[in-house]
Amino acid sequence: MSDLHHLSVAQLADGLKNQQFSSVELTDHFLKRINKLDEKINSFITVDEEGARQAAKAADEKRSAGDTSALLGLPMAHKDLFCTKGLLTTSGSKMLHNFVSPYDATIVSNIREAGAVCLGKLNMDEFAMGSDNESSYYGAVHNPWDTSRVPGGSSGGSAAAVAAGFVPFATGSDTGGSIRQPASFCGLTGMKPTYGSVSRFGMIAYASSLDQAGTFGRSAEDCAYLLQPMTGHDPRDATSIKREVPDYIADMHSAVKKADTDKPFAGLRIGVAKEYFGQGLDTEVDSNVRNALKQYEDLGATIVEVNITDPAITLATYYMLAPAEASSNLSRFDGVRFGYRCEEPKDLADLYTRSRSEGFGDEVQRRILMGTYALSAGYYDAYYTKAQKVRRLILEDFKKAFDKCDVIASPTAPTAAYKLDTALDPVTMYLGDVYTIGVNLAGLPAISMPAGFTESGLPVGLQLIGNHWDDSKLLSTAHIFQQHTDYHTKLSATAQESI
Repeated sequence: MSDLHHLSVAQLADGLKNQQFSSVELTDHFLKRINKLDEKINSFITVDEEGARQAAKAADEKRSAGDTSALLGLPMAHKDLFCTKGLLTTSGSKMLHNFVSPYDATIVSNIREAGAVCLGKLNMDEFAMGSDNESSYYGAVHNPWDTSRVPGGSSGGSAAAVAAGFVPFATGSDTGGSIRQPASFCGLTGMKPTYGSVSRFGMIAYASSLDQAGTFGRSAEDCAYLLQPMTGHDPRDATSIKREVPDYIADMHSAVKKADTDKPFAGLRIGVAKEYFGQGLDTEVDSNVRNALKQYEDLGATIVEVNITDPAITLATYYMLAPAEASSNLSRFDGVRFGYRCEEPKDLADLYTRSRSEGFGDEVQRRILMGTYALSAGYYDAYYTKAQKVRRLILEDFKKAFDKCDVIASPTAPTAAYKLDTALDPVTMYLGDVYTIGVNLAGLPAISMPAGFTESGLPVGLQLIGNHWDDSKLLSTAHIFQQHTDYHTKLSATAQESI
């Protein structure tokens, strides 16, 4: 059973169902890989071996008693900004280095109730502010395809853990591309659902109107398995929408059955915007994405030209609004109630100043300062209010595009994974989100999936963007493509290592 981590989520679920292996055996397999190989990847902040083995034993007992739940006994892990009762929840920051959550985030309790086994908490850019996972207080995460390169961010630990074969799937969060960009860099499928479809209760906030929990897996089907229990209305989250939850797996199977064998995408209109293929796009990324679109065409899809807001405008809008919300959300971390507290403060002002300056890293401080400035008297209308108006126009441009097409396709990121310590200029790092942030500003669902490789063997991601509440359609569109291609089956160098 040395290659259990090569199996898909569906294959692992079938193996448990058919008693080919137990959840305890499966959990031990992944824990052994983490213990042996994660030293060079640094994807985990906390590994909960005892809790995982207890949960796996309980899952085996439930299955013996007749429980057939799809996720029962399957190992997974959470990005370390989802509060998990009894476990360290740090958001990758020194500010929360000693915070053990007294409660579960809604998605954590939902996934536990579905029977999945949590192996631990995953590394991330501090407070989800970053695109390379180098800002974590717990050290940079390394890409399992090439450990000298970044895995993307901010959910880099989640992406790296799945790509390395440490877990079959994992949760992440996406505020401006923090699921999709790491999925692209690590050769995975990453799903950012429609804003409001997944509860944010218990998720440490960066920018509340943009943050959305989502999933990583090797395939769209893997993502759908984990997304299913996560989705649904939660009265504890004011932004959670009360709406019927689709059966993602059933919808996938139905879409496959209905599709023509030779032309499964007949009738599908894929919008392509020239704005997503402009200056700054790496030539190898461009050619791989265009080749994937040609494969969609060969399978029956129609490519139509659409127009969306210039990504430069979208980028500027995002980096005005997101830091403003961060400034507000992170004001609670003041050294008084919980988290990091400076030593021997002289007075209250010194307590606040030193606790925050010592507890927050450079990038977090940079965004707080940017946001505080945008919200300050005399600049609020000139910057923040104007950016909110532009945000509305970005949404309107997407709506017009969807009048002409069913999904919009683009590169996920302008480059493949770059070397560690090369994005020293913050603006260079920010440009890595240029194709993904519009989705968050508009609250749309989007998915990134593998679409080829560079000459040096690095993965390239294709992004598909759907209209509001078209999450199931997006997953099915990616799933059918993956039935006719093998990009998602390729394994990273770390995943190919045996233990």
